[in-house]
Amino acid sequence: MSNIRKAFENGKAFIPFITCGDPDLKTTAAAVKAAVENGADLIELGIPFSDPTAEGPVIQGANLRALSGGVTTDQIFAFVKELRRDVKVPMVFMTCANVVFSYGAEQFISTCKNLEIDGLILPDLPFEEKEEFHPLCKRYGVELVSLIAPTSGNRIAMIAKEAEGFLYIVSSLGVTGMRSEIKTDLASIVQVVRENTIVPCAIGFGISTPAQAKKMADLSDGAIVGSAIIKLLEKHGKDAPKYIGAFVKSMKDAIR
Repeated sequence: MSNIRKAFENGKAFIPFITCGDPDLKTTAAAVKAAVENGADLIELGIPFSDPTAEGPVIQGANLRALSGGVTTDQIFAFVKELRRDVKVPMVFMTCANVVFSYGAEQFISTCKNLEIDGLILPDLPFEEKEEFHPLCKRYGVELVSLIAPTSGNRIAMIAKEAEGFLYIVSSLGVTGMRSEIKTDLASIVQVVRENTIVPCAIGFGISTPAQAKKMADLSDGAIVGSAIIKLLEKHGKDAPKYIGAFVKSMKDAIR
């Protein structure tokens, strides 16, 4: 069984997203540890980049704060190596394809393997173009996580059939960010996924309250939350980890 699948073994998974280096890597480490101590099952670590296409203003702001603080991909790799001494839950990187491409895809993915990074999420990589990275991911045992959006339509079954790790179901059209309500017919998307794969699926984009997390986890195998956590980092800076811990606990309690 892949390491990522283990995150879904004990009921519904709660998956927080944290941008590396916002406001600094020491705070990122404390935030990740607080999240894990309070029930996070899998961690998505964002490698910041300057043109985040799918990101709303909150995560864009985190990217810019991290980059203006001087964080680099190499620093993030060194940070994860250190973090892995304490954090045993599965971890995946989320970034743009160009970050991987410009670093050198083989060097990037083989480094992920060495750091025990379990998967890679590239939101701007179309499913039809995944062969640019997938053979390398296969070679090094790093799972390439696919996304399914409300616009995926008749491609959902095809994406699900080839899924590995977990499937990231995007709850809404548009960019990331907190939403007051999620109106997409997610049940029918999840049904098609279930008919075509045993790989678990989790829903992200727009989830910011325990009630929303429960609703999404009831439909799928877990809930992914980014902007609401980044908001806490934006507001509290270096003091954010304790607030993130409390937030993660409230979300995990809601989906149990």
